[in-house]
Amino acid sequence: MLERLLLIPSPTGMTDEIVTTVGDALEALGIPYSLTRRGAIRADIEGGHHSPDRAVVAHLDTLGAMVKDIKPNGRLELVPIGHWSSRFAEGARVTVYGDEQRYRGTILPCKSSGHTWSDAVDSQPVAWTNVELRLDERVRTREDVLALGVNIGDTVSIDSNPEILDNGFVKARHLDDKAGVAAMLAAAKAIREQRVSLPVDCHFLFTISEEVGVGASHVLHGDVAELVSIDNGTVAEGQNTCEYGVTVAMADSSGPFDWHLSRNLLNLCRENGIEHSRDVFRYYRSDAASALEAGNDIRTALVCFGLDASHGWERVHMDSLVALSRLLYAYVQSNLMFKRDVRPLGPRADFPGQNFPEES
Repeated sequence: MLERLLLIPSPTGMTDEIVTTVGDALEALGIPYSLTRRGAIRADIEGGHHSPDRAVVAHLDTLGAMVKDIKPNGRLELVPIGHWSSRFAEGARVTVYGDEQRYRGTILPCKSSGHTWSDAVDSQPVAWTNVELRLDERVRTREDVLALGVNIGDTVSIDSNPEILDNGFVKARHLDDKAGVAAMLAAAKAIREQRVSLPVDCHFLFTISEEVGVGASHVLHGDVAELVSIDNGTVAEGQNTCEYGVTVAMADSSGPFDWHLSRNLLNLCRENGIEHSRDVFRYYRSDAASALEAGNDIRTALVCFGLDASHGWERVHMDSLVALSRLLYAYVQSNLMFKRDVRPLGPRADFPGQNFPEES
């Protein structure tokens, strides 16, 4: 399933095909779902109680680019879709989606030949204004490009180029967040095959605009009390992400996650023998942030697979995705943490406290 998802282009704004593919997978599992106007998915797995309920969310959209201008020499100027460095765009094989036809091409530095520019190829600043798209068509002028039907504002998808190794490593672009989507679908498949009874309704949400900050702001409904977001944890110096297990994020750039829900997930990892760690992300946000910013009064948490070189030349290990699926499988079978969450407002008497260890 992961490989299938990776081979479907889905930059933000062009997600219809991957939405229908995930819909097909849900239908094969017998899981009902609905779509928003633009295609975000809310799948519904019925539990013993209907309200309040919980949700798990991952995003289907990926990074990409858009045609900003057509240069006099027939090369295309680009702007990014989502936040990613042009350093990782250099050399990318791409598809440009015109109104009537699609075309192949490559993103190159503006000074791309050492035989022409000598040492100047090494001194170009890293910026989107210093790369351009070379179309694999006989074009030499702006007019040639326009004649093809390529226009300013056309979407550019970046090839994923997935490679799945026998030792469990997966290398590809767009593992963020298609690896998370695959882990969610694996958990859903296990729930159906094992005929697991859930204590409360659980919604599996698949959003289509997380990379541009919108995310889960438009697919929730008022009964959700707990939302667990699925995304990548960054494997890098100075981070504590578990590359071969699951990582519970305690905070990201939008602030701390829910005290109780995060620690409940850590307890589930310990109880089920799931390799895990905790981490904090300075320059990162997920679907959970957009859900809160939209005005939802819900408990949120973020659980991650370990991803090396996020938004670049990404790599994940299957052990991390299995650990994530196992945690989701355990989480949806656990009870909601607090009975008081059945109401959006309640008295102080049943408000939970944060229990700290005694001072020594």
